[in-house]
Parts: sequence; C-alpha cells; structure tokens
Amino acid sequence: MKLILVESPTKAKTLTKFLGAGKDLVIEATYGHIRDLPEKKLGVNTRKSFEPEYVIPKRQVKTVRELKKLAKEADTIILATDLDREGEAIAFHAAHLLKKKDSKLQRIVFHEITKSAIEKALNEPRELDLNLVNAQQARRVLDRLVGYKLSPLLWRKVRAGLSAGRVQSVTVKLVVEREREREAFKPVEFWIIEAEVETPSSEKFKILLEKINGEKIEIGNQKDSAKALAELRLSSYSITKVERKESKRAPNPPFTTSTLQQTAVNRLGWSSKKTMMHAQKLYEQGLITYHRTDSLSISKEAVTNARAYIEKEYGKKYLVEKARSYKTKSKVAQEAHEAIRPTSVTKDKQSISQDSKLGRGDARLYELIWSRFVATQMESAVFDRTKIEVDAKGDKTKTYTLIARGEILKFDGYLKVIGINKSTQEGTILPDVREKEKLKLIKVDGEQKFTQPPARFSEAGLIKKLESEGVGRPSTYAPIISNIQDRHYIEKEDNRFFPTKIGITVTDFLVEHFPSVLDLKFTAKMEDSLDEIANGNAKWKEVIATFYEPFKDTVNEVQANAKKVKIPVVKTGEKCPDCKKGDVIIRIGRFGKFLSCADFPTCKYTANYTEKVGIDCPKCKGEIIVRRTKRGKQFYGCSNYPDCDYAAWKKTDIGKEPEEKTKKDTTPAKKLTKKAKK
Repeated sequence: MKLILVESPTKAKTLTKFLGAGKDLVIEATYGHIRDLPEKKLGVNTRKSFEPEYVIPKRQVKTVRELKKLAKEADTIILATDLDREGEAIAFHAAHLLKKKDSKLQRIVFHEITKSAIEKALNEPRELDLNLVNAQQARRVLDRLVGYKLSPLLWRKVRAGLSAGRVQSVTVKLVVEREREREAFKPVEFWIIEAEVETPSSEKFKILLEKINGEKIEIGNQKDSAKALAELRLSSYSITKVERKESKRAPNPPFTTSTLQQTAVNRLGWSSKKTMMHAQKLYEQGLITYHRTDSLSISKEAVTNARAYIEKEYGKKYLVEKARSYKTKSKVAQEAHEAIRPTSVTKDKQSISQDSKLGRGDARLYELIWSRFVATQMESAVFDRTKIEVDAKGDKTKTYTLIARGEILKFDGYLKVIGINKSTQEGTILPDVREKEKLKLIKVDGEQKFTQPPARFSEAGLIKKLESEGVGRPSTYAPIISNIQDRHYIEKEDNRFFPTKIGITVTDFLVEHFPSVLDLKFTAKMEDSLDEIANGNAKWKEVIATFYEPFKDTVNEVQANAKKVKIPVVKTGEKCPDCKKGDVIIRIGRFGKFLSCADFPTCKYTANYTEKVGIDCPKCKGEIIVRRTKRGKQFYGCSNYPDCDYAAWKKTDIGKEPEEKTKKDTTPAKKLTKKAKK
C-alpha cells in the first residue's frame, strides 16, 4: 500500500479526485505540523547548540495515532506537502514520526494540483531538502527566543499580557514612526492658478500655470497669487507649443504573494489574512498554482496556452507579438518556482463565476488572478497624449507659461481583461489647435492649498514597505498584521493604520533598550541569513548563536537596570460612579476597549466602552458610534439600533447617498453580532 501525506483534508480530497483511492492507495492529511515547539515553555536548549525540543501538540495526538496505524501497513510513504520551507518542515516531522525500517520514503513536490503535475511529481521523487528544513527551523527557534525572552520582560517593565516578536515589533515600529512623522509635519502653503481659455472655433479647455519666464515656479502665498492673477487677467494668450505622441502602457507582471495581497487590498478591500485564506482554498481545489511565492516566472506550457486562448477569444490584435517573460529577484533558488496563475486558462472569469462549488470570495480572487495572468501575454494599451503650452504676456518683462495635458485611450489592449476605470475610459480631450493660435481668456482663478503629511499606512502600503525593506517574508505578512491588530498595538480606521498608546509605549521601550532588534537593516540582514541557510551556504545553529549571545546579555542588563514605564491613559472627563473619586479612563484589554476607574484595583468599576465619532445620524438624528460585525470588521452605526438601522463602512461615507444596492445586501447593519443587537 502507498500512503500519500498532505497538509489539509481539502488538498487530500483534490488529489483523490485525480489519483483515486482504495486498498493500494491512501491519501491522508497531517492537518499542519504534527511536531512543534511546546506551547508553555521555551522549548529550545540554549546550552546544547539551540537544539529544539519538539513535542506532538495536543490537538494532533489523535491524528498522529491514526497516521502511525496507516504507516505500519504502508510499503511506501509519499510526502506531498507544499514546496516551501514550511511544507518541507512538515514533511520532515512526518518522516521522523512515521518512517519504518522496511518502508520506502519518498518526497514529491508540485506547484499546482493538476493530474499532469501530480503524475509527473510521482515519477520524479526526491530526498528531503534539509537546507529548507533548517531554514524553517532557524526561523522558528529565532522567533521563539525573541518572543520568550522579550515578552516576560515587557510584563515586568510595562504591563502583564504584552508580547514582542522579531518581525512583529518592527512592523509596529513602522506604524509608530509614520504617526510621529505626521505629528511633526508642518504644512506649507501653496497656490494653484488655473485659467479657462477659448479657441477661435469656440472650444474651451483649462490650463495650469507652471512657469514664469521659463522657470518652474511655486506660488507660496495669497499676495503673490493675487499679483499673478491680476497680471494674467490683463495678458494676451497664444499657443507656443503643441505636442502629440502615442504612448504605450504595458501590463504588470503576474502575481507574487506580496503583489496579490496588495492588489486585493486596493481592488477588493480585503485584508491580507482574508486574501491568503481564499488563495489557500483556490490552490487546494486545483484552480491556481502555489500561492506562497516570490517568483515571476511562468512555465512555457502556461504561456503557450494563454496565447492560444487570447487569440481565440479576443483576436490576434490583442496578442502580444513576442511572449513576455519576467525576471525573478528571489535570492533563494529553491523557492524560485512559478508566479501565481490559474492552472487552466480556459477556466475564465465567466465560467468560474458559475461554479456552484466556489464561494463568492473565492470567485472574486480567482478573477483577479486569472485577469492578471492573461494580461501578461496581451498587447499594451495605447494612448494618445497631448500637451499644449500657452504663453500669457502682459508687460514686456514677464511671460507666464500655462500648460494643458490630455490623454485618450486609443486601443485597450490588456485592459480588455483587467478592466477600464471610468477616468481612463473618458480621458481628457483637448481641442485640435495649432501653434501661434490666439486664445481668449474666459476666467482665471487661484486656489489655496497646503502640503499634506505622509499618509498613514494602508494594509497594501504597509506590506509594500515591509517587502521593500526586506523585513519578514510575504507569506508572514498576513499573520503579522493580523496579530498586532489583535493585540491592540495598532488599529485601523478608514482602512488606515495608526498606533495605540500600548503600541507606542512598547515600541519606545524596545527601541531604547533593544535598538538592534528593532533596526530595519538588522532585521533584513537576518532574513538574508535565513536565505543563506536555505541555499546551503550557512549553518543554522551558527546563525542563531551569533544573534543570541549579545541578545541574551542585553536582556539580562535591561532586566536588572531598566525602570518600569507606564502606558498613558485616556481620560473621559467623568468621575467614577462607584467611588466618586477616581477618573473614568479608557483601557484596552484582551477583548478591546473598556471603561475603568483610574484607582483600580482599589476601585473595581468597569463598563462597556462606546466609541462616539461626534456625528449625528443622518437618518434619525441619533448618535453615530463605532460598531463591529461578528467577524470583527469595524463600521459606523446609529446608537438607536435596532430602531434605526443606519450604517456606513467609512466615516467619510456618513451622510452620503448610498450606492445602488446589489441583490445581496452587504450593509454592515446586516452583519451585527447577537451581542451588538442586544
């Protein structure tokens, strides 16, 4: 009998569909790691070369027992877990627990769950890649050492229940630093001057002031703006230059894990955690290739199939003449497999949306992946770009140059499958004019503006920043961002992150005492070291030792000498209704914000916290408050619910006319928890 092991029951079910199952072939799931570090102790022997003390997790005891029974009957055990470091480690631990002397052990990998890919993998088994196992083991041990040494320190020096992590804390630091940039930012005034002019054929268009006497200018105050406006109103206008040229816009490369997460945030409004959850389902159902990848390469077979599909469905004019290929920047050769793409290009957007087995979320993500992949082999979009320069002359010493720019879509190319937004479709049409043509001034106005502080990170922006700095790896971004929100180190408002008082306090403490651990370059260098282990160019125990010895000394020093710090509290301005003395303050606990007496534990008053936004309900004139759906997503609803069901996802949407409803009502009011309804 052959026993094939995979991670999940869904993946096992898909393999069974292709290979069948019976007395001679059994396909089973390990349900993730069947050996891991213990939950309630360090589990790393720092005196014996950082040897990990693996145990079978309680939730896996029954699974291991059943797998061992099957392994006794098996002549061959085939490890078919994922092809990354995590999958290799799962296979390694399964082999350690299940291998018998008289059984044959094989390791197979495939980047897509299709019949041909699985059969090819079965014909090309390989040995376990211990370099990948050691790289995963090193990351696990490193993160355990940091977490189990720093977290107890935070309990003693800041507050009980806090945690720290090697990449988690650096991510919070980025959000804190961005907030401080915003606080320190000083806006600078500037003015935009726009004129509306008319051609001899009575066509009107708008032009912006950009130069004075050929020099780029910025008008910084009302006095200079008023002076320029006065002179422009008395000037004569003529066209000095007309540029018309064709420009092309090429499609983006296929998705990697990082770009998929970023695009899903921007296009679908999803968190990275939700994106990876749906991508996992699509992969395990055999619809897309492996979704944890930093590779941009595409197989020749996939490119050929895509090109044949494009020519058949859209015509030859949409097919790029020479097949596009993309260069991967990955430092890890073992992980440079394919980009994320559909396993079959003929399963297009329309057919997948009609698949009753897929949920709506799965179908939406598949459409995104399918479109991006197909677009890579389509022609570029072509635009006609026009630039008109106009000189406005008043007195002999000054010439104002005003410019108009227009862009019209000439050929949609790859946008045929990606989609064309309204602004691209409409474009900016400029009239057909000639140089030296005189123009009539209709009006000219100035508008005061101020420079804006750097924007808070969106989830897409934070992922992009982490990737550009080399912090963490794309497959870790989703759990990291989810974790620091769950721990209330950062919060999200209108899809932007800002740090909480807890996040700021913990970050400041760690930066003061562990500057190297929270240094971006140091963290990125550590990721490079893990890559070197994966490539077989470094020994994992030596990498850990180099980090741990100075880190341990710093922990001991901080433990002995650092002073305890307090997390600032936010006062509500009210006195405690129980003791009548202490101030009522807002605290953050395990389940979020709540009200408490400042004299706790002397006074044990607590109450639920209702976050008000200072806006009246546009429907009943009640008070708009922050609510959460049963899945924890924040929205804004009326305090008079259920008598008033007004709700909005964003604060900026409050009071706006709602968009036309779809067949399925997805307003936040419909997703309230039972507790919220009460």
